[in-house]
Amino acid sequence: MPRGIVLLSGGLDSLVSLGLGKEKYKISLALTFDYGQKSAQQEIDAASKICKYYDLKHKVMKLDWLKNITHTALVGDKKLPQGQALKNPVRSAQNVWVPNRNGLFLNFAAAFADGEDYDYIIIGANKEEGRTFPDNSAEFIEKINDCFKFSTRKQPKVIAPLLNSDKNDIVKLALDNKIPLEYVRSCYDGGDKHCGKCESCMRLKNALLYNNDNRYIEELF
Repeated sequence: MPRGIVLLSGGLDSLVSLGLGKEKYKISLALTFDYGQKSAQQEIDAASKICKYYDLKHKVMKLDWLKNITHTALVGDKKLPQGQALKNPVRSAQNVWVPNRNGLFLNFAAAFADGEDYDYIIIGANKEEGRTFPDNSAEFIEKINDCFKFSTRKQPKVIAPLLNSDKNDIVKLALDNKIPLEYVRSCYDGGDKHCGKCESCMRLKNALLYNNDNRYIEELF
């Protein structure tokens, strides 16, 4: 029987990708990465709750060295880009770029797939972020699948269920499929609740407003 791994940050995209793909791809393992980001513990906690909800095995991978070569606002003391950054998404992307992040994460997952016989790797890459983050694009998914044909014996297939969806679509999919958004953690900051001001918070909040969902806005922010 085919089995899948999900890259699970606890954020909107990874949660919805899991919720949509859990049956079709028999997802049984979630990987969460701690690379020294401001919200690392909050992401781990959210991912842990999501794994408990879906009855998944959960592994947290520490990449301490990645913090040392990440020079953007997701780590360290630099100020996080605020919601107005959405007006200049290219510049904002530079402010939260982590070197080769999705490439690294997928290669870790591919090692698990090769060593423990998994067939699929699920990632939350999507159309909206694919416009400014090249490692969220369809071309990236295609090329890394080509790479795994040579770098693994198992040749796991990377699946991105949200590749043609923007945030408004993703929230609608979550609501229509009763995916538990109460567990989501999309904030770049390390506070107890979503800050409501960073770029990631604003994308989530705008999508919830678009879908007329005030319940989750009040619960998350």
